[in-house]
Amino acid sequence: MGFFLKKAVKKQGKNNYQPNLISLMGLCANNYMLLLKLQAGNVDENQQRRFFINDLLAYTIEVIEVTRYTSLITIIQDKLITVRPDVVKELYSALHPKMTIRLYHDARMAEVISNQGITQIKPRYDYPNSGMHQQDEKQQINQFLNEWLHLCLQMGQVDVAMPINRK
Repeated sequence: MGFFLKKAVKKQGKNNYQPNLISLMGLCANNYMLLLKLQAGNVDENQQRRFFINDLLAYTIEVIEVTRYTSLITIIQDKLITVRPDVVKELYSALHPKMTIRLYHDARMAEVISNQGITQIKPRYDYPNSGMHQQDEKQQINQFLNEWLHLCLQMGQVDVAMPINRK
């Protein structure tokens, strides 16, 4: 059983995509666990943690809001090189993704609620549509977050300040 099981329902001669909620909930639970590992106790508002993958790739995770049952964080791919003047702004923003994730501590789940300026991500889109969203856009965005988190855990290096021992 994979992450992207699609169940087709026959309605008036066409197939409609039905989201696989079990798969999506499992993915969100896995993302929650991975985010807790990456945060390593940094769960206060405005806390940041930066992961360096190589000379050209780094990610920043920032805690935006903390409430009793939820937290709101962003994860953004940082630019480590300066942008050439001839690079179009839209192309630049597409090459540096940014996500907003809501962590539900009581349910132990993390869900992408905003991606590249797209808010209110629907669990299912009709296809074709004006925004050119995939039918399973929500599943794909949460899967992309999962891959980012695995990359940070496997290859990321964190700049940690070491306490100075003075005797």
